[in-house]
Amino acid sequence: MAAARRYCVPGERLCSAAEAAAGSGTYTRRGAVCAALAGCLRRGGGAGGVEVYKSFRPGDIVLAKVISLGDAQSNYLLSTAENELGVVVARSEAGVQMVPISWCEMQCPQTHTKDFRKVARVQPQFLQT
Repeated sequence: MAAARRYCVPGERLCSAAEAAAGSGTYTRRGAVCAALAGCLRRGGGAGGVEVYKSFRPGDIVLAKVISLGDAQSNYLLSTAENELGVVVARSEAGVQMVPISWCEMQCPQTHTKDFRKVARVQPQFLQT
């Protein structure tokens, strides 16, 4: 038997931001993921895929270490496993550059919404003054 479809309208609260990360067609507001578009609700990602959103989002600028997997063609792995590596620049849903507030969160200075990110601890000698 097919699962029942759930339709939503812009501004409708879909779930808690702790349950899922905002994706395409949604935004985060007051700790909730809300619909930005009208349509049929669909959960993206898959097993473990939503977990990536706790570290990075499309459009983030990330400092990572390139690790070769041995194939000279095109197989490379990017790692952010060190404290100095991670998100350097991120923009909020409002389009404003976010500021890091901990090693795992950034905040929009305009709307004060918080999003999970794996924040890079950039060394002072690498900052441009």
